[in-house]
Amino acid sequence: MSASSEQRLPARERRPSTGAPIVDIVGSVSPAGISRPKHKRTFTGFGAGEIKSVEASIPEPQRDAWTKNHFEGFKSKEEFEKEVVRHVETTLARSMFNCDESAAYSATGLALRDRLVSEWNKTQQRQTFTDSKRVYYLSLEFLMGRALDNAILNVGTKDIAREGLSELGFRIEDIIGQEHDAALGNGGLGRLAACFLDSLASLNFPAWGYGLRYRYGIFKQEIIDGYQVEVPDYWLDFNPWEFPRHDVTVDIQFYGYVRKAQDENGKAVAYWEAGDTVTAVAYDVPIPGYATPSTNNLRLWSSRAASGEFDFQKFNSGDYESSVADQQRAETISAVLYPNDNLDRGKELRLKQQYFWVAASLYDIVRRFKKTKRAWSEFPDQVAIQLNDTHPTLAIVELQRILVDLEGLEWDEAWNIVTSTFGYTNHTVLPEALEKWPVGLVQHLLPRHLQIIYDINLFFLQSVEKKFPNDRDILRRVSIIEESQPKMVRMAYLAVVGSHKVNGVAELHSDLIQTTIFKDFVAIFGADKFTNVTNGITPRRWLHQANPRLSELIAAKTGGYDFLKDLSLLNKLEAFVDDKEFRKEWAEIKYANKVRLAKYIKEANNITVNPSSLFDIQVKRIHEYKRQQLNIFGVISRYLKLKALSPEERKKQLPRVSIFGGKAAPGYWMAKQIIHLINNVGAVVNKDPDIGDLLKVVFLEDYNVSKAEMITPASDLSEHISTAGTEASGTSNMKFVLNGGLIIGTCDGANIEITREIGQENIFLFGTLSEDVEDLRHAHTYGTHAVDPGLAEVFAAIQGGTFGDANDFNALVSAVRDHGDYYLVSDDFQSYLDTQKMVDDEYRNQDEWVSKTIRSVARMGFFSSDRCINEYAEGIWNVEPLAV
Repeated sequence: MSASSEQRLPARERRPSTGAPIVDIVGSVSPAGISRPKHKRTFTGFGAGEIKSVEASIPEPQRDAWTKNHFEGFKSKEEFEKEVVRHVETTLARSMFNCDESAAYSATGLALRDRLVSEWNKTQQRQTFTDSKRVYYLSLEFLMGRALDNAILNVGTKDIAREGLSELGFRIEDIIGQEHDAALGNGGLGRLAACFLDSLASLNFPAWGYGLRYRYGIFKQEIIDGYQVEVPDYWLDFNPWEFPRHDVTVDIQFYGYVRKAQDENGKAVAYWEAGDTVTAVAYDVPIPGYATPSTNNLRLWSSRAASGEFDFQKFNSGDYESSVADQQRAETISAVLYPNDNLDRGKELRLKQQYFWVAASLYDIVRRFKKTKRAWSEFPDQVAIQLNDTHPTLAIVELQRILVDLEGLEWDEAWNIVTSTFGYTNHTVLPEALEKWPVGLVQHLLPRHLQIIYDINLFFLQSVEKKFPNDRDILRRVSIIEESQPKMVRMAYLAVVGSHKVNGVAELHSDLIQTTIFKDFVAIFGADKFTNVTNGITPRRWLHQANPRLSELIAAKTGGYDFLKDLSLLNKLEAFVDDKEFRKEWAEIKYANKVRLAKYIKEANNITVNPSSLFDIQVKRIHEYKRQQLNIFGVISRYLKLKALSPEERKKQLPRVSIFGGKAAPGYWMAKQIIHLINNVGAVVNKDPDIGDLLKVVFLEDYNVSKAEMITPASDLSEHISTAGTEASGTSNMKFVLNGGLIIGTCDGANIEITREIGQENIFLFGTLSEDVEDLRHAHTYGTHAVDPGLAEVFAAIQGGTFGDANDFNALVSAVRDHGDYYLVSDDFQSYLDTQKMVDDEYRNQDEWVSKTIRSVARMGFFSSDRCINEYAEGIWNVEPLAV
């Protein structure tokens, strides 16, 4: 073979040559720097103007064919059955003989999804045609719960589905129970976002949610030997509620460097170059409104390697592990909610997660706006972006980067657009919960964004200096860059400076943020920038879905289900407070709900509880400020007192079941110790023959939305006992009262407004007031601090080994006794016990207790998330509902 013919061989078809030994074959066989195919982003959808011209260009016969064959979802039981059977046989490739409950759930979900999609498409087209202002709700958590039951109730087909499934051989309750909770959140922040999406759709507002599609959720909680153990939550095994949008992808950049240059007009420009790229892929989830065809969208982003998931070159050269390393590295971004940030790598992953999500979301929002061909100055008239806490704050910086670096706007014009677009909801006054990122980390991961943050800070501080020329210290106090070691970027301050409105989520909380953490910003921007929108809950899920019998009874007395759209109609119930038949049915419904929970406790924990006992429930994230430790110390005190009584005296005591639930963050050691103590106390108390049914202690593992829907209707008393001034609002307090339970709580968060609405006589309040908290903390640290005598007895029992190895709980005890009792457990302990005694006394008078619960429910109309959304729409977003 001649040299010239060897040259003509295609480089990629390299093979051993007969004319040369193998060792002589050298040289590249692929273009420099390219080892994999590159994916290109495709644009989806049309602008308002384009869609009209595209429609006009389609020939009439084609349009007729599409219109004639347009899909309509099922409307009758027979059509529902046909759709379910079709999906069983064609989508799932099963038959009548091997269709189990899991397959029936999948087919039912798909049949309903088909119907939702039709309305979803019409809603999106209607919003595009109208081209009105849209709301974009950015939340790192969306705690949606199960979708099937919610969807069939919202579209009004539950009876059809119940009858249809019954004829096919299934109970609808069993089918609904097959669904995994969507593992997209952890606590109240995510559940609030989910309630807001429900209300936005139900009220016909054009709105999208943007979040992350966590492959493994936060974690699935298992309790082993009393300890919390975290395992992955494989909730995505089958999810009929999402649509992969593989054509909607965004390349997200990390690391690299910034090159400064001048453009052809001599203007200074910045180019962010090199670094890594990760691709965001969109997954869409339809959000149906109640009793309306409006179906909004929740768009979740999943991460994948921009260079493709598989490197053939590395694989062929025997480097099998690193052939998939890029994909594995990319996938970690959207793998888990709140990766443990006790390690530096965990901090970097969290920041990466936040930027990945906001950058993909803003790209999408900006792309949608650009299709309208409007001037940039109109951006805030078309777009309202709400930041749910500080997690999405980088969106402010990213939008400024897009406008200045990519679209070429002047800094001031761009900054006016940015600040007119964003609203910021603050959810905490706890200093440790206000996010800060080390400057070095931001510089390493997002070099251009750090430059923009410094510029934002410089211009802001210059304006502050002009306003307060004689107050040098205010510049240090309000600087977005904290001059600490290391320097930190204060995300809450950036969110305040970059938003046109900042709101708290309960009246006390909104007052506190203006007088504590954001006090200086009120002086700078004026009080008008700050407002309050007290949180609410959706009655569709938290009454109609969670407690169907109570919802039915209320509908019978208020003239139908209109109260689900106008919760103030509940006030009609007060007229029936003395109606014997009504009261009897009310009490029967509560008892039936308690029986249901008691059965679940037996199945899940193998603990037998008496439904006639008082059910005392605290279910929420485990955190020292929420004070589950105060509750369990109170339970131990009750146990010790019962043990000290004679058998005759014990018979006179009121039986009580103390139920706990909630997850501790994987890196939060103290919260995990609280869980361990609760379980150890339960192990002792529940087996004590002297106590019997007088006291039971139950910890329900893996608390989530679907468990909350079972637990909430069964409560007699729920505990909302955070240290005054630490809980922003709380929403579980609203859910419990709406379901006919009473509250024991501190004067904190929304407890205060609940008290105002339902009346002080219908709530059990105790403990220190928020204005006294700081003085007490100061006295603990610099004065004398004596532990409450009753609490000292509890500590003696714990340290005496009554509930297992005393060393396991030394930190819980010494936090109160030796380290300043920051959360005022000792100060509030006696007040808590006295109030619990009052609860016991009042619960004995069942007639009066039932009256209190009826009055409470009747007065809960204010706490609907529909009211919240209307307040946001009017006071912050300036957006109108879309006529259907």
